[in-house]
Amino acid sequence: MPQDSPFANGSSEEFPGFPGTTTGLTAAEASRLTGRGLWAADSTVDPGVARLGRTLATALLGDGGDAPRALLPAELAAYVEEVRDLAPPAYHRIEATDGIRLSALGLRQSAPGPHPLVVVPAGWTPHGWPLFLRSYLDLARRGYHVLAYTPRGLGTPGLPSTSEGFVDVAGPHDWADGSAVIDFAVEHLSPSAIGFLGASYGSGISQLVAAHDDRVTAVVALSTWGNLATSLYDHGTRHLAAVKALLALTGGPAETKFDEANQEILADFLAGRNLDRVVEWGRLRAPESYLHLTNENETPTLFSNTWHEGLFPVNQLLETFDGLRVPKRLNLWIGDHTAPEGPGLVGTEPSGANLPLAEAYAWLDHHLKGERNGVERWEQVCCQVMFTYATEPVLDPATGGPTGERRVVEEASRESRADWRRVTTGVEVFGLTGDGVDGADGRLLPAGETTTPSEVTGWCRAFLAGADTEATVMDGLMRTGRAERTGNPKTYDTRKIDRRHAVVWTTSPLTSPAGDDTVGRRVRGVPRLRLTVRSTAASAGLVARLFDVAEDGTARIITHEPLNAYGLTPGQDRTVTWRLQAAAYDIAPGHRLMLVVDSEDPLYGDASVPWTQTALSSPEGAPAFLELPLG
Repeated sequence: MPQDSPFANGSSEEFPGFPGTTTGLTAAEASRLTGRGLWAADSTVDPGVARLGRTLATALLGDGGDAPRALLPAELAAYVEEVRDLAPPAYHRIEATDGIRLSALGLRQSAPGPHPLVVVPAGWTPHGWPLFLRSYLDLARRGYHVLAYTPRGLGTPGLPSTSEGFVDVAGPHDWADGSAVIDFAVEHLSPSAIGFLGASYGSGISQLVAAHDDRVTAVVALSTWGNLATSLYDHGTRHLAAVKALLALTGGPAETKFDEANQEILADFLAGRNLDRVVEWGRLRAPESYLHLTNENETPTLFSNTWHEGLFPVNQLLETFDGLRVPKRLNLWIGDHTAPEGPGLVGTEPSGANLPLAEAYAWLDHHLKGERNGVERWEQVCCQVMFTYATEPVLDPATGGPTGERRVVEEASRESRADWRRVTTGVEVFGLTGDGVDGADGRLLPAGETTTPSEVTGWCRAFLAGADTEATVMDGLMRTGRAERTGNPKTYDTRKIDRRHAVVWTTSPLTSPAGDDTVGRRVRGVPRLRLTVRSTAASAGLVARLFDVAEDGTARIITHEPLNAYGLTPGQDRTVTWRLQAAAYDIAPGHRLMLVVDSEDPLYGDASVPWTQTALSSPEGAPAFLELPLG
């Protein structure tokens, strides 16, 4: 670094550059990346997006003054040069209390201060801090010092963004590392206030550092968890696909990325053993466990998550949010993990055009800089209503014909509420009947349409367990949710759901409530389901899914949730009640609500024994019901 750099005081190191970035990023490559989020089709980081981050890092930190123009398209190069003038960069190795060195990027405001600081712990990827580099430029341009770092153990050997040590999975070492980064910032930047902003893994670390270090003034947690234990294991069900996807993203084999204790925990989880110990491990890493500290520190916290979140399901975060007694905000969006804010974080979508990120920055501006920018008037909860956007066909530029994809031309509606409890204003209870003539689906009967108790009790319906059906929740983690976000929600043909391996109930076509002819039902909140189960085996897996079914029999998924029942006595009944994931969804008049229960889904570890029989029933003492929240 030049000797007159703000970091030329022994705190910075020479940046070695990233392999493969000397050829630069062309305008055509940058154009192809427009609108992309983090993820490729196989749930790994999009290689083009990773290349963009590395090239930005090399252009920003390169020794030559012409590095941006040599490596980046003109408009992006000009932006990097502008930020370099405002906030000169430095590459750091920040030493933690146990001697581990964390790779970090700093941007220090050159104008007289003091200035507020935003600390950004990187997400759980093999690339570390460069992946979100465009967002650091945006923050620096807004007047913040920025310190972005890779949490310990993450990264790929040989990359300068890789941090030393073993991955602690947001454990106590990560909390201490966050405080070490704050110590570094206080010594070298003298910030006026300190905020943490993180997405995914970085969001959990941000909450945990803030709980344990009262120097944190505000937190933004994007695509986050509140309770890591119930994020990964709930209703007796392991969220296997999520954990396997995360293990594939650390930047190396498990034996090189985790210490022995964490390797044992992960092995137990994957094998389905010692799960009480796994839950205890997850609770230690749950911001919810430290709500008393966050509340004592009075740390304003913004959460941003998705309805169809595949890694950290929304219900666990609602409980954490409800326990906060601080200035708080919860934004819920269409999509899956990081689909809403991802394009803004990685720079394939301008930050001003990315509403989730724009609101995150507004939160920081209000709480770190004291701006009266409307945040002070925000209600606590804002829900984007699923699939209420307007779309149009995407045309092939070569042929002019439709590609089969659609794009959003008018954003989905959003609804603000004073708190989460006001999202649901009423409940409609549906009774479940036995099957109809010739084995037709059972019916979901609104309580007012039930003529006699015998319609919804006394029946028993059975299916063969151990086989998936067409009701699969998603085609792939992040992939299906990203398609939802861009106007292409997954479509199901309900006729293809194999009734030998599933049980199905459906309402009559829904009519609009009095005074509102625009919707058949406004689902708002957390549905609840009760069934009585028995099996010819000692355990049974149940996966419940709610669908919105159009007149032509095609459907879109509203919500779902699995439950595994263990310790069953073959042939004996057990009544189970569980909550499905929260939803905000408008069912159109004339559409039907469909409930499907089968035994497994690729997202989860199930308790079913293949080719055993699972029976569902509705005894008089515990009639089956679906409780639908309305708002």
